[in-house]
Parts: sequence; C-alpha cells; structure tokens
Amino acid sequence: MTEANTLFLRLEGPLQAWGDTSKFVIRRTMEAPTKSGVLGLLCCAMGLSRQAARERLKELNGLVMGVRIDRCGTRWWDYQTVGAGTGLTTAGGGLKTGAQGTLITRREYLADASFLVALQGEAKLIHEITRAIGSPKWPVFLGRKSCPPSVPVLAMPRQDASWTNPSSYDGLKAALTAIPWHPRYKTDATPQNGTVEALVEWRPASEGDVAPDDAEVWYDVPVCFDPPVHEPRFVLRDTVSPAVGEALQGPVPAMPRPRADYTNAEYRKRRKERIKADAGLCVFCKSPGPRMTVQHVTYQRAGGNETLEDLRSLCGLCHDAVSMLEYGLGMGLDRINPEDPRWRDLIIQKRAEILQFRSLETRRRRLAAEEVE
Repeated sequence: MTEANTLFLRLEGPLQAWGDTSKFVIRRTMEAPTKSGVLGLLCCAMGLSRQAARERLKELNGLVMGVRIDRCGTRWWDYQTVGAGTGLTTAGGGLKTGAQGTLITRREYLADASFLVALQGEAKLIHEITRAIGSPKWPVFLGRKSCPPSVPVLAMPRQDASWTNPSSYDGLKAALTAIPWHPRYKTDATPQNGTVEALVEWRPASEGDVAPDDAEVWYDVPVCFDPPVHEPRFVLRDTVSPAVGEALQGPVPAMPRPRADYTNAEYRKRRKERIKADAGLCVFCKSPGPRMTVQHVTYQRAGGNETLEDLRSLCGLCHDAVSMLEYGLGMGLDRINPEDPRWRDLIIQKRAEILQFRSLETRRRRLAAEEVE
C-alpha cells in the first residue's frame, strides 16, 4: 500500500465544464477535464483557499495526469446572469475583486459525460489526496460550482474486481487500461474496436527529449488561482483497450399501467351509473345513439376502481372519433375529455372523416355486389 503511485478519480455528472482559455462573457469548455480543474477539485477536498493553494500547487503540479474518455457527453449552452447588482461573492462571504455589478455570460457545458482520471506521483502525496477526496472538507465540483458530481469522485472497484484505488502502475496508459470500461446499460454499444480514447500528459524522460509532432499544448497547469495564471503542458491523444465489464445499471422495469377490464362487475355498474347521470345522451353530440357507451377520460383507476368522473357517455360515432384522436396522439393514462372545448373542432373533423369513409365503403360494397349479380 505504501508503494501506491496512482490515484483514480471518476468525474461524472449531469453537467461538467472544464475551461481552458475561456474568459469574459463567453465561457467555453474543453472536451475533457483540465489539469487546473482537477487540481482545483483536489484543493477543495483539502480545504485550501485560492491563496493558500499557491503554496501547494508546485507540489501538486508534480502529478502526471491521464484522462480516459468513457463517455464524451453532449455540448450544451446556457445563458446566465451573475451578481444581480449586489456584487459577486466568494464562498467565504467576501466580495470578489472588481465585481460590483451584474455579469452576463454564455456558458458551455458537457452534458452526461464520464471520465476516468489517473494521477501518478509520489506515494506520500497520493495517499494524502486520497484521504482528502474520501472525506472532503469543502464540496467538490466538476469545473464549476453549478456542476456537482453524480457518483463518488474517488473511484471504487466493484465487487470481485481485481484493482484497488490507489494502486501502483508503470505509466499512465497501463493504469487507464487496467480499469474496466462499464457500459451504462446492457444495450449500450461497446467501444469501437475495443478501444477507448485517452489524453495522456507527456513529459521528457531525460534532458533533451523532444515532444512528438502530434503532441497538443494545453495551457492548464495552474501557477496561481487568484489571479489565474497557467503554464503549458504537452498532451498526447492515444487509445487504450480496457476490459468491458458489466453494465452499471440493470434494465428499468416498466411502470405498472392500469388497464380497463370491461367484464369487471364494478366497471359495468359504474358504466350504467354514468349513462344514467348523462340522461342516456352523448355528452358531445347530445344524441341517444344506438350504441351508447362510455369513454375513459383517464385510466388512472381503470380495471374496476373507476369513479363517475373518470367516464363520459358517448355515442358510437363520437367514441370512435375520440379514440382515433387519442391513438393518433399517442396519449397515455390521461385521455381526451370530450366536454373540453379545445377538442371540439378536432372531434367534429374526425367524425366527418369517419362518416365519409363509411359512405365510400358502403358504395364500394354495393358496387361489388352489383358486379357479382
């Protein structure tokens, strides 16, 4: 345990935002967690203010970071106003420097993303931040304070897993490969060609090493949080081939749905009471109709527990028109109330269509009979 050099963080939530060079009124997000964002998360867990963190940043920057993009998420924009004329306050209740009025910004987020972050460094520091993440002094967030995590940030192995956290690995790529990739549902597609994209920090192995040509420069190494000062680092895009584990969530059972039971004695009794309460007339066209029936305006209590308010008397034609509208709209438990004025024109139109179809069908049958004769 004392030799552990790798810590794993699971960064997953409804929204995440990892700013790089975003400033002023348009705040974009990077495609994956930045080093400054992750170290800021660690400082929150350790209870370090922006000023106090300056003394520890040099040590924390010694950690090498790799990110596995398990679920890239969807980019999403939000329009925000901050301050509301009262000034922008800090978590401690003070006023931010120069923040006196309302700040209007457009902010970009990653929705429904999931990342596995591996941090490698000295065993003593790894164990210190492990304890801090396990019992944070301040709430941690995913880039912005409005982005809380939806799962524990300290990644924990599932039952019977072969890995531990923290642990020891020879290199970031080996660490990111060792942790299984879990689909959310069994029906989710497995990684293409069995590989998952990863962003691995590159550092020279010896003096004079030159970064590869395909290395990217990310300006996200924090020197100071207040004011924000960052230095560059090299990041390599790579792929890893982790094992595919079990789905994180089982199948969602369908909600129980009450269904009408037209043979139920209680329903038949309530049906007669409804027709009697409506004086034996259709509540829509006021016709007695040869096929007087009742319409469910809701199926919340269907199956024998219906009340009088759940039913409406309708003639056969109006019942067919209302039913066709309901199926066409894909309605659920709550259906059309034919007494509601907003449905009047649609029901009249559907009645006309049914009558026209029946008239054409009658003529077709008569012509077919005459041809046979």
